[in-house]
Amino acid sequence: MTQPSDNYAIRVHQQGGPEQLVAEAVPVPDPFPGQVLVRNTAIGLNFLDTYHRGGLYPMPVPLIPGVEGAGVVEALGPGVTDFEIGDRVAYVGPVGAYCLRLLRPAERLVKVPDDIADDAAAASLLKGITAHYLVHSTYQVAAGETILVHAAAGGVGQILCQWAAAVGATVIGTVGSAAKVDIARRVGCHHVVDTSQQQASTVVRELTSGRGVPVVYDGIGKATFMDSLDCLQPRGLMVSYGNASGAVEAFNLGLLAAKGSLYVTRPGMDAYTATPGELRERSAAVFRALAEGEVAIAINARYPLREAAQAHRDLEARKTTGSSVFIP
Repeated sequence: MTQPSDNYAIRVHQQGGPEQLVAEAVPVPDPFPGQVLVRNTAIGLNFLDTYHRGGLYPMPVPLIPGVEGAGVVEALGPGVTDFEIGDRVAYVGPVGAYCLRLLRPAERLVKVPDDIADDAAAASLLKGITAHYLVHSTYQVAAGETILVHAAAGGVGQILCQWAAAVGATVIGTVGSAAKVDIARRVGCHHVVDTSQQQASTVVRELTSGRGVPVVYDGIGKATFMDSLDCLQPRGLMVSYGNASGAVEAFNLGLLAAKGSLYVTRPGMDAYTATPGELRERSAAVFRALAEGEVAIAINARYPLREAAQAHRDLEARKTTGSSVFIP
């Protein structure tokens, strides 16, 4: 079977700035056993993409960035029985999503329910699964607890805050500017800290009568890590899940003992979706939460895929809120 010849992708030949993202024609071979050919209809934009492009997470080049998307099945490889041509599907990983068509392992695909739009699926799966394991597995947030979520107006942050609030937790969210305060409140934050005006740890101590919170969710990294430790109560858990401001610098582990025998974890998607069953279970939880209104996805920017460089500039400059998607 000959695949369509109009396929293109955004490729990186040398890791570096957004200017390294270039559109090129790329061939797509027939699917091998266990693979599915997917025509993307929407592709998610994530900070992880900038880490792959920029070299924070070294990757072999040439590289097609992107780890999530949604589309339609156009061809099946030998042995694939779980899907049919025409099925609407979504995926998270491996890299290679910034293209019109791509091959995906069938075991890493999930079917998209009829009541979930393609752009919502592409915008929500990686962020939604991340929020799901952060709230339900990395640390099991309980009703009545007070927690801290950095970057509450961001893609993961918005979903995480909504899920934690739905569980019954009191959510303290941080944002980087006054313009994002209302966004954080709309997604379930009971208290919002504008870190351009206040230090998070100072506010957290005031709100918790000096005790601190049992868990901090920090997707910002270098700029907030040390202050996040000061927000924790004894034996509290620091969940460092992202590096939006850069990688966390090395520090003496004795600091964790001095600040109350603290715990630190760096969770990653692969460990929490290690099997097809776990991937599909978490995906189903995300889609169910969207359908039932427990979680809402705010897609605030849609870019043509060929404008990937501008999208990366906007993301890194903190010009975006919520989720963004590419339309091929």
